[in-house]
Amino acid sequence: MLEAVWRRFKVCLAWLRSQLSKQDASTSLRKKANTSIRQSTRSTDASAGWYLVSRQTPLNQAQIFIVLVVLLLTASLGQRFYNQPALSVGTEAADTFTAPYNATLPDLTTTEENRQAARNGAIKVLQIDQAQSQLLKDEANSILRQGTLLRQQSGTVPYVSSEQLSSQSQQYLRQAEEREWNEIWELIQLPQLTSEVLSQGTTGDLQVQLNSLGTRQTAVLSELARLKQRTSIESVNALRAQVDTYRRQYADAQAQLASLTTRDGVQPLDNRLFDLPESDWQQVQYSVRLVLNRMLTQGIHPGMPPDLWQRAIDTQLQGTLVIEPPTDSVRNDELNKLFNERETTAKSVAATIVGAVLQPNLIEDIEQTRLRAEQVENAVKTVTVSVERGEAIVEKGEAITPGDFVLLDHFGLTQRRLNWLGLVGFGLLIVAAVAVVLGVDHWQSGGLRQRDYVLILCLILSVAGFMALQVPGLGLPALGLLLGSFYGYILATVLLLLLLIILPLGGTVGMLPLTAAVAAALLGGLVAPRLRSREEFALLGGVVGITQGLVHLVLTLMFTNVAASVWYTVLRDSAVFGFYGVAWSIVALGVSPYLESVFDLVTPIRLAELANPNRPLLKRLAAEAPGTFQHTMFVANLAEAAARALGHNVELVRAGTLYHDIGKMHDPLGFIENQMGGPNKHDLINDPWASADIIKKHVTKGIEMARKHRLPKAIQAFIPEHQGDMLISYFYYKAKEIAEKDSRVTLCDDDFRYVGPIPQSPETGIVMLADSCEAALRSLHKEASPEEAYAMINKILRARWKDKQLVESCLTRKDMDTIANVFVQVWQQFNHKRIAYPKGALSTVRAN
Repeated sequence: MLEAVWRRFKVCLAWLRSQLSKQDASTSLRKKANTSIRQSTRSTDASAGWYLVSRQTPLNQAQIFIVLVVLLLTASLGQRFYNQPALSVGTEAADTFTAPYNATLPDLTTTEENRQAARNGAIKVLQIDQAQSQLLKDEANSILRQGTLLRQQSGTVPYVSSEQLSSQSQQYLRQAEEREWNEIWELIQLPQLTSEVLSQGTTGDLQVQLNSLGTRQTAVLSELARLKQRTSIESVNALRAQVDTYRRQYADAQAQLASLTTRDGVQPLDNRLFDLPESDWQQVQYSVRLVLNRMLTQGIHPGMPPDLWQRAIDTQLQGTLVIEPPTDSVRNDELNKLFNERETTAKSVAATIVGAVLQPNLIEDIEQTRLRAEQVENAVKTVTVSVERGEAIVEKGEAITPGDFVLLDHFGLTQRRLNWLGLVGFGLLIVAAVAVVLGVDHWQSGGLRQRDYVLILCLILSVAGFMALQVPGLGLPALGLLLGSFYGYILATVLLLLLLIILPLGGTVGMLPLTAAVAAALLGGLVAPRLRSREEFALLGGVVGITQGLVHLVLTLMFTNVAASVWYTVLRDSAVFGFYGVAWSIVALGVSPYLESVFDLVTPIRLAELANPNRPLLKRLAAEAPGTFQHTMFVANLAEAAARALGHNVELVRAGTLYHDIGKMHDPLGFIENQMGGPNKHDLINDPWASADIIKKHVTKGIEMARKHRLPKAIQAFIPEHQGDMLISYFYYKAKEIAEKDSRVTLCDDDFRYVGPIPQSPETGIVMLADSCEAALRSLHKEASPEEAYAMINKILRARWKDKQLVESCLTRKDMDTIANVFVQVWQQFNHKRIAYPKGALSTVRAN
C-alpha cells in the first residue's frame, strides 16, 4: 500500500515538474543565453576574474560569497531591529516612569487618527439635481394629462337626464358587471313588475328574484320601474342603449388606465379617477403639481424610507387639497357622508399620483463636500501631551498609550537598542530565502553566474535603501521589470514573493502599498521576458503603473473604512501611487541598457537590437566583405530554422550568426566568397602555412573586433566555437603534398587547426553545422533533388560528429536528423523553381 502511494506521489511530482518546466519561449531563450554566457566565460575570458557559483567554483569561495550575501541582506533589510524600543504602545509598563523635567510634545499619531476620523465622518453636502426634478415634474404633468383624456373618454356623470336616472345610479351602472346589469334588465321587462310591487312586495318566483338583488341593483330597478310607469317600455329600452354606449366607453377607458405606468412600472391612477367630479379633479391636479414642486424644492434624500415619503405627502396635502362643500342650505348626514367620501377619494388619488412619481433628487456636491471635509480636518487641533517634572508618565502595570509612548521616547525611557535576537531570527529567514533562490536557479539548470547574483543583490539593496528613505513603491515595479527581462518570470516571481514576506518583517512598510507594488511588479516580471523592443517595454511600464494604482484603490476600499465624503482623497492617492509605478518603469527602461552592458546580460530585447543590420559592425561587414555578408545571411537562415525546430534560443542564434565571421574583414580577399571571380589570393601566396594563418586569423581578429565593440560574451562565443578545433583541410593537404616531396619540411597538425574551443552550447553547435553546410548547399546545381541535398548534408554532419566537434554542445544524434531535414527545407525555399518566360515576354518593345 505504501509503495503504491509512494509511486503515485513520484508520478505527481514528475508531472508537476514537467508543467513548471514549460516556460514561455522568452524565458527559455534567456536561460539558454545565460548558459552560453557561462560556458563562453570559461573559453573566452577565463582571466577576467568572474567565476561561477557551481562545481567549477571552489567550495570555500562559494560559501564566503553566500555568507556575505546573507550578512548584507540581513543588515540592509532588518532595519526594524536596529533601534527597536523595548516598550511599545499597548504593552504593560514593567515599572513606574517619571518625567525628569517639564515637557509638552505633539502626539502626531493620535492627531492623525483624529483627523482621519474627522475626515471620514464629514457630512456630505447635497444639492438639488435640477434635471431629475424637471424630469419628475414632466412625468407628473404627463400622467395628469392622460388622466384628463381618460376621464373625457369614459364620459362624465350624468350622461343621461337625472330625471330618468339618478347620478348615483348612472355611476353604478357605468361600472357594474354585465351580469348585474342583465339581471336588472330581465326584471324590468316583466309586465307585472311595478313600483308598487317593489315597495310592497309580492310572492312566488318574482319575489325570490327580487330578494337576490343587491342594494344598488334594487335602487336602479326601482328608478327604471317608475320611469316605465311614467313613460313606456320603449323609453326604457332607449335608455338602455344610452347606458350600454357609456358602459363600453368606460370599459375602454379602464383598459387604457390599467396600462398607464410610471418609468419604474408603478401604476399612478386607478378607477377612482372616474368617480371624481370635475371640480374635484381640477383641485387634485392643482394639488399634485403644488405638492410635488414643494417636495422637490426641499429635496428628497436617496436614503429616505418610502413610508416617510408617504407621511410627508399626506402632510403637504392637508392644507393644499380643498374640496368644495355642498351648496345645500340644509346639510344632513347623508350629504356630509358624501362630502367626506369625495374629500377622502380626492386626497387618496392625489397622494397616489405624487407617491408614484416622486424619486430622490438630491446628489452629492463633490466640491463642497471636499471643502467641508478639509475644513473639518483642518479644524482638528494637534494633540499635545504634557508632563511636569517628577510626575508619573505611566504607572507600573498600566498599558502604555500613544501619548505615554511619545513622552517615554522623548525622555529616552523606551529603552531603544539593537535587538540581537530579532536580528538573528531575521537572518535565519534571509538564509532560507537565499536557499530558495539557489534552489530555483539549480532547478533552472544553474544559469546564473556570480555577476548575476551580484546584480540581484544590488537591486535588492536598492529596495532596502528606498525603504529607509521611505520612497513610495520602494522601486518594486522597476525591480519586477528588470528581473523578468534579465532572468525570466520564474525567478522574478520567487524574488518578489520573498520580498513581500521579508520587507514587512524587517522594516516599517505598509502592507497595502507594498502589496499593490508587488502585484504591479509581478505583472511586469511576467510580461517582460516576452518583449522584443524598448517601445514595448515602455508600454508595459504604463500598464504596470495603472495596475499599481488600481490594486491600491481596490485594497484601500476593501480593507479601509472610507467615508463616501472623502472618496476623492482615496482616488487621488491611488492615482498618485499609480504615477509612481509609471515613474519606476521609466527608471527601469533607462537603466536596463547600462545594466545589460555592465553585467554582460543578453535579453531578447538586446539580442533583437544586436541583430539589426544597421549596427555599425554589420554595416561594415556588408560594405567591406559583401560575399561574407551574404554567406552570413544564408547561414543565419539555416541556423535560425534549426534552432526553432529544436526549441533552442532563436534570437541568440540569429544574433550570434550575424557576427560569427566579422573577423574576415581583416583580409576580405583571403576568402573565396569575397573574390567575386577575381584572382585567388592564396594562389599568389602559394604557401599553405601562410594561407592557413590568414584563415585562422579571422577567429582571433573577430574576437578582437567583438571586444572592441563590447559585444556580449554570449555573442563572442560564436566566433571561435563555430569553427571549433577543426582542421583547415584544404591547405593541410596542400602542405602534406609539399612535405611528402621535401623531407626537410615538417608537418604539424596544430598549424592547420583552429584554436577552438569546440561548441559549448547547442546554439554554437547549430551555427557550426550551418556554416559547414552552407557552401555545399550553394554548390548544388538547381536540378538537384532534396534526396541529394539531404545525403550531402548528412555526410557533413556525420563528419563533424566523428571529429568530436559536438561532444560538449548537448546536441544528440536525433538532433542531427532534425537539423538535416530543416537545412534541406531551407535550401528548397531558396532554390525554388521559377516559370520559364517565353522570349516575347522579355521584350520591352510596346506594340503600336
